[in-house]
Amino acid sequence: MIVLGQFNSLKILRQTSVGMFLGNGEHSGILLPNKYVSEKHIIGDMIDVFCYLDHEERPVATTLEPLITVGEFQRLKVVEVNEFGAFLDWGLEKHLLVPFREQRSKMQEGQWYVVYCYLDERSNRLVASNKIDKFLSNDNLTVRPWEEVELVVTRKTELGWEVIINNQHKGLVYFNEVFKKIGVGDIISGVIKSIRADNKIDVSLQPLGSKVLEPAAKKIYDTLLTHNGFLPLNDKSDPELIKEELQMSKKTFKKGIGTLYKERKIEIKADGIHAIKLSE
Repeated sequence: MIVLGQFNSLKILRQTSVGMFLGNGEHSGILLPNKYVSEKHIIGDMIDVFCYLDHEERPVATTLEPLITVGEFQRLKVVEVNEFGAFLDWGLEKHLLVPFREQRSKMQEGQWYVVYCYLDERSNRLVASNKIDKFLSNDNLTVRPWEEVELVVTRKTELGWEVIINNQHKGLVYFNEVFKKIGVGDIISGVIKSIRADNKIDVSLQPLGSKVLEPAAKKIYDTLLTHNGFLPLNDKSDPELIKEELQMSKKTFKKGIGTLYKERKIEIKADGIHAIKLSE
């Protein structure tokens, strides 16, 4: 079975004037146009191609790699808006449609949006939706506290950044726990911090518990070495100064310098921290 919106491994069946026709045991006759045919392709070979509908709504194959496939979330740019909806650049010749009914608010040409790609059963067309919440569910969670996860940043709220967790669930990273620059559409790693009674998920962008100590201590010490062995920071410093210099919370910083102090790597003085061993 050839699946639209996904990569398929297909056999080259025959060569024609317009390209090669590919197929498998259940389906044959999808065209790989000449522009995507390589000299190394010969009849009988198996090749991986992405399958979708061309401008005339005919199934077609391509060796190009799209920016999004069915079942994925991605940040894409609107390149055209007309009477049918908004069209996104997803790396293929035919742009990806977001119908007006699938837009959270009216999309604007030139703007970027996080969307979900799916196969519309009514029209059998590949389309995208900016109403991403309806494709997420926290009813039956597949994650647990302390688990490392992949995140897609979707929007800014009053409390923090909403994120998509493992392409399935919705979570939140609070502003006071963000110590690096992030933005809508960023794909980053995180850790499940807690799951509340209503299945709302709090996410951390930093390792939790003891996992945070070694990276924090290393980052502080590496920064010390690039600042001639001195940083004007200590356990009395303003949290914002620590965040600006080291992109970590004051709590993490205090744990990190505690580790370095126990290892006799630093001295903690009134003016800041001093590296003891600069040549290790």
